[in-house]
Amino acid sequence: MKSPFAILLFFVVITLLSAERALTSTIKLPKGIITLDGEPAPKLTLSDMDGNQYQLSPSPGRWVFVHFWASWCGPCRREMPTIQTMSEHLNNSAFDIILVNTAETDDAVFNFLGIAAPALTTLMDYDGQVTERWQPRGLPASFFVDPTGKLRYIALGGRDWDKPDYLNFIKSLLSHKQNKP
Repeated sequence: MKSPFAILLFFVVITLLSAERALTSTIKLPKGIITLDGEPAPKLTLSDMDGNQYQLSPSPGRWVFVHFWASWCGPCRREMPTIQTMSEHLNNSAFDIILVNTAETDDAVFNFLGIAAPALTTLMDYDGQVTERWQPRGLPASFFVDPTGKLRYIALGGRDWDKPDYLNFIKSLLSHKQNKP
């Protein structure tokens, strides 16, 4: 006879797997969004140019958009204004936008963001070590981290994040029941 704990554990695992499948099967993926396996997000602790530190951690009810970029990257340059517009559309939602500049100087980043997306701030990965842990396979790369701290989606290459397909995708993530860990 099975122990009550083993039976309970079995049902908890089945319930969690069902919830995860429901998330990926009910959300319409726009072009270029790839589903990931739900591994825990790599460690991310960085500071912005003013020295304010940020540490990625599970955030009940909040999704996190982690975007790796560089000012020398053509697709990153075209994409950055759309991220600023996206942030304006999602301003009062449970969606955090974290930009990570990869291995550039404060001057290069300040000059670029001042023109392309003055309302955004970025974390600085001066030595590229955090970017290496995340393994984005090129720039730009955008990861979607669910409220439990797991990697759920990735977009490789530039996107028009302010277009309805992408905004609706993000809004569907925010409204899905999975947001309650």
